[in-house]
Formats: sequence, structure tokens, C-alpha cells
Amino acid sequence: MFKCHVCGSTESRSETVNEVFNVDGHMVLVANIPATVCARCSEPVFSRETTEKVRQMVHSQARPLKSVQLDVFAFA
Repeated sequence: MFKCHVCGSTESRSETVNEVFNVDGHMVLVANIPATVCARCSEPVFSRETTEKVRQMVHSQARPLKSVQLDVFAFA
């Protein structure tokens, strides 16, 4: 049974999400990740299998589909 680790809600929905990861100081975007998403706060939760597949993807020599320029701002 689902229970959100952020807000405690037990309601969720299945979605695909996009997440940005910092891999050795390099920002990478992984698109269309299957996730269980909290219906209250929208926090995504990934299965162990999905997490492992993403880890392998971003740490391997696999080539990204495309690269984009990213503007960076500092709040403070």
C-alpha cells in the first residue's frame, strides 16, 4: 500500500515524470520515468527496478537522446 513519505497521504496515481539528476557535477534530465505520484503533494516515488534502470542509464556510457543549454541562476 502506498504512503507518501513527504505528506503521509495514501492516495496516488501512476504517471510518467521527468527528473533532473546531478551526476558528478553534471546535470542530466531523464524523461518519461514511470512513477507512483502522491495525489496530495505530487511527490514521485520510483520502484527499485526503475531506480536501478535510471542509475545504470546516467552512469553508463549510453548516449543521451539530445543535449540542451541550461541557464543557471543563484538565488543567494
